[in-house]
Parts: sequence; structure tokens; C-alpha cells
Amino acid sequence: MLLARVIGNVVSTIKHSSHNGYKLMLVQPLTQNLEKKGNVQIAIDNAQAGEGDLVLLLSEGTAARQILGNSTAPIRAVIVGIVDNVYIDAV
Repeated sequence: MLLARVIGNVVSTIKHSSHNGYKLMLVQPLTQNLEKKGNVQIAIDNAQAGEGDLVLLLSEGTAARQILGNSTAPIRAVIVGIVDNVYIDAV
């Protein structure tokens, strides 16, 4: 699971039937210090996230498909939560 920032929406007039009823969002993965890490990804929104939200991103296809209840869907990443705060205890 990763932290990510929602940076936009993906609008599509035609999409795979397993994507029906879900928003597709552009997300930028982040480090624990909220710095950009890696490439922007497309993720299915399962948490009602919006642009600018800090989210939990599950970026593993099998687990993402299990969350959505479709074992054959072409899904790699899913937004599973909206993060209110990040606290790191400096040990």
C-alpha cells in the first residue's frame, strides 16, 4: 500500500465493463515525507476521493481485483482510503 495524491480525473466514453460505476483517477505516488515517488498511475476510486486528496493506494493487481470483487477485471490500482493525517514517530 502506498500514499498518493489525486491529481486529476480520467474521463472515458468507452471503458471495460468492470470499470462501470467507478471513477478513474490520476494519482501520484508519494514517499512517507509526501514527496513525489515514481510515475503517475490510473486508479479506480473506491473511497470517493477528489482531486487534491491524500489517499491510500493499493497498487497490486490481485488484491485490487479482490477488493472490487472481480477476479478477471483489468485493474492494477485502487484507491482504498482517504488520509487525514500522516504522523511519523522519530525513534
